[in-house]
Amino acid sequence: MLELDGLSATPKVEKGMTPGLVCAHHHLYSTLARGMPTPPRTPRGFTEILDLVWWRLDRALDLESIRWSAMLGAVEALERGCTAIVDHHESPNAIEGSLDVISEACAEVGIRVSCSYGITDRHGFDGAQQGLAENERYLRAGGHGMVGIHAAFTCSDDSLETAAGLAADLGVGVHVHVAEGPVDAGAADRLRSLASENWLLIHGVHLEGDHGLAGTMVHNPRSNMNNSVGYARPARFANPMALGTDGIGADMLEEFRLAYARHREEDVTASPEVAWGWLAGGWNVFPEARKDRVTWNYDDMDPWRLAFTTGVAPRTVEVDGVVVLSDGQPTRVDAGEVRARASEEALRLHRRLDEI
Repeated sequence: MLELDGLSATPKVEKGMTPGLVCAHHHLYSTLARGMPTPPRTPRGFTEILDLVWWRLDRALDLESIRWSAMLGAVEALERGCTAIVDHHESPNAIEGSLDVISEACAEVGIRVSCSYGITDRHGFDGAQQGLAENERYLRAGGHGMVGIHAAFTCSDDSLETAAGLAADLGVGVHVHVAEGPVDAGAADRLRSLASENWLLIHGVHLEGDHGLAGTMVHNPRSNMNNSVGYARPARFANPMALGTDGIGADMLEEFRLAYARHREEDVTASPEVAWGWLAGGWNVFPEARKDRVTWNYDDMDPWRLAFTTGVAPRTVEVDGVVVLSDGQPTRVDAGEVRARASEEALRLHRRLDEI
């Protein structure tokens, strides 16, 4: 098993074992997006991708679709050795109780989750206030999570300050997309005076290297490529780093491989140990996952081998001492039943999308 040296991870490997992997940025609500209807026109650029695809999807969500999206996403995470997810959620027509639904779905599968609701002024003042209230309600009730902000460019200064103040009052960090696309390139100037070390800064593609924002930067290479926003060049940042998927599953070994390949594309001297360090940064973001145990079908769990070896999968996963995956199958839920129910719910969700 990887031995952790303080808050860093040193790759001293026991054969075929690691702690549970961490997805430091996910959107579990996007699990049912596969097969969704095509947008009314082909998006041309990042803001149109948001407007015509993802913002349509979040408006179509209700609590039932949120539940089955989270259930399926949690099963798929577990099947890839990911035992902890930091989720960022938005469902403007089903806000109240949404974080409980996600948390309960993950608990049923047997994985850990940190929840937040991404507040935004896209739906007016009342929408922003409802998002803040859901964060506060969930956290004050003992939920594991953070205060969410969608992104600075969709929020007023008052909303940003209120969200940061709520997080400080509750003793948690803020989970926020930062400079993912050019439209949010000015985020650092708006957030610099608010951010603290316990914030999660997602993407950072269009940040300057010396941006001055406190917090952990989360790199999402596959999503950045999918949305054509550019390469974040995470090696340039002084911030602590972690890896996320931005909603494209939770296969963190695959995300590590892609992070390495993109780094190597830019710098032929790059070592996979750097990208492995970003993956290991997830244990600082979600330290409880260090106690989890994943036994893999591959003995040599070191960066140089894993960077070039596909098909590595978990055989057994223990979360907090409880076996939640055995012989590659979840033990607490019927994966086939979850997939069938999620497929039914996806069809219902997609029909609503056609109406938006």
